[in-house]
Amino acid sequence: MITAFRRYLDTWVVRGFFLIMVGSFVLWGMGDVIRGVGTTTWVAKVDGDTIETQTFQAEFTRAMALAGRNLPNGQEPTPEMRRQVGDETLQRMIGQTVLTHELHDLRIITPDPAVREAVMAIPAFRGTDGSFNRQVFETVLRNNGLNEPRFLDMMRNDIAQRQLLGAVTAGAAAPDTETLPIYQQEFEKRSAEIAEFPIAAAPAPPTPDEAVLQRWYDNHPDSYSTPEYRKVKVVELSPQSLAKDIPITDADLHAAHDAQKSEYVTTGTRTAQVITAPDEAKAQALATKWRDGADWNAMQAAAKTDGATAVELDGATETMIPDRDLARAVFAAAADTVSAPIKGQLGWFVAKVTKIVPGKTRSFDEVKDELRDKVLADKASDLIYDRANKLDNLLGNGTPFDELPGDLGLAGLSGTLDAQGNTQDGTPAPIPGAPELRQAIITAAFQTQKGEPPRLVEVQTPSTGGSSYYALEVEDVIPPGKKPFDEVKQKVEEDWTADQQRHEAETQAAKMLTAIKGGQSFADAATVAGVPVRRTPLVTRGQGADGMPPELQRVLFGLKPKEPTMVETAEAFLVAEPAEIVEPDPKADAGGLAQARQAVKRSVAADLASVFTEALRQRASVSINQKNFDSVVQP
Repeated sequence: MITAFRRYLDTWVVRGFFLIMVGSFVLWGMGDVIRGVGTTTWVAKVDGDTIETQTFQAEFTRAMALAGRNLPNGQEPTPEMRRQVGDETLQRMIGQTVLTHELHDLRIITPDPAVREAVMAIPAFRGTDGSFNRQVFETVLRNNGLNEPRFLDMMRNDIAQRQLLGAVTAGAAAPDTETLPIYQQEFEKRSAEIAEFPIAAAPAPPTPDEAVLQRWYDNHPDSYSTPEYRKVKVVELSPQSLAKDIPITDADLHAAHDAQKSEYVTTGTRTAQVITAPDEAKAQALATKWRDGADWNAMQAAAKTDGATAVELDGATETMIPDRDLARAVFAAAADTVSAPIKGQLGWFVAKVTKIVPGKTRSFDEVKDELRDKVLADKASDLIYDRANKLDNLLGNGTPFDELPGDLGLAGLSGTLDAQGNTQDGTPAPIPGAPELRQAIITAAFQTQKGEPPRLVEVQTPSTGGSSYYALEVEDVIPPGKKPFDEVKQKVEEDWTADQQRHEAETQAAKMLTAIKGGQSFADAATVAGVPVRRTPLVTRGQGADGMPPELQRVLFGLKPKEPTMVETAEAFLVAEPAEIVEPDPKADAGGLAQARQAVKRSVAADLASVFTEALRQRASVSINQKNFDSVVQP
């Protein structure tokens, strides 16, 4: 046959056929070249350097993945959201490019040891023993769509940029004109007088007739409907599913406990009232007054009169107290006892500990199960990666779940669940594995279309250490359905009754609010309404306390003195007005003032860095290819 084929090659017919084929290939190749002339592949150009479409697409995909985590289960990003994320991503990349050019012009470089030290210090790359783990490092990069060279280049550039911006922002200052208003706002304290109208205590309405309940049922269809369900099949690959292939001894667990003992130690704290006096005599006089029964408000006033300062330490560890002698005395003191004058490195002190939270060390037996999960995840890291590659290849070749090999260490499950992970009888779906894996499977069940081929997904599981994998397919989608009226009639009546009680509580609260606004005192209006009045503890804008409803705290600082308001909580309607307003004193609260000053300084530094980057951007020649941008953001 080969001889015959060679003989035919010598004929003019066959030679002509091959000439036609060669010509066609040449023309097709030239066509591709011609079509490529004038076609731009970049999304942005900065002083001649381009941000290629492929590079932008990778960054945009990562940014969308982060933004998508805040969306409800099953909700797709809107075109507006995609465009906003795209704009932010591109502007960030342009900013990084102009900074890179400036680094080059200034000859600022990052040596390899600095990059290595920075990478080794990133907590996300540490294993169960607390040290850098290459397997974890590679997994984290893979989950974020990065390879090692790309990541190291990013780190190198980031370190250099921080060095440059650090020099730009080194002069950032926080003047008193900026700091004091923020300090006053953040550390102002308020309490409120509250009159409460509990919804459950409102009188029950008369028994409704059938027509009333039917109307309520018709007007609230979502309250009496079954949710959407998904019937799914799932395979899992996790350290737990591989446990039978990985022996773990008590020696392994004890070694892990010894290496991680610090993780199981909770440091004790103290809450204390502390007065700093200028000398021993005044410290002794203040201590005597305090022991004689003066409360904290009186002691604050007395301290101010004597040239002393009074501060509260809230939940402080021993190392958080700046004076070592004071710290030792506070942690040695009994609760609710005024100390003798304390000679410290920073002056004389008198202290009263108001709350003691002892430290605690969890024993080996208490953490044994946690240790087993972590040791298992650490030992499984190489094996699970190898098994995941095999599973990925099988799924890529179209192997059905039912035909997957039994020696991969897989856990399989199937069933029907809603978006909260509950079965049709209302119980949690029995999904094995770490909580993060369970939530990822539930989310994926409502983001996957029926009939869509399964793909292997990796999930980081910090609660048990390491990572796990799953693949999922949706067999059926069961849409929401309205429950029959007779089936939910009792629930309808309960909901209607609760709504009537809520309306009655709201009406009574509104009457009291109207009376106060009409000139009646808060106490008199509460007496007429037949409700008691209580005072909340003092709170700041950012720190609540037991007895202060968060719904009231959110509006309290916007009220004028004695200005009444009404708010609704889950259990009641509240009528309230500001009771006590304590303006902070920066002279007596050096720590709070320093905290506010540091916050202002960080804000000023961020503004300086932003202005500097924008100035570089304005100086550069920047072009944006809108067509390529749109092809990525709005495909």
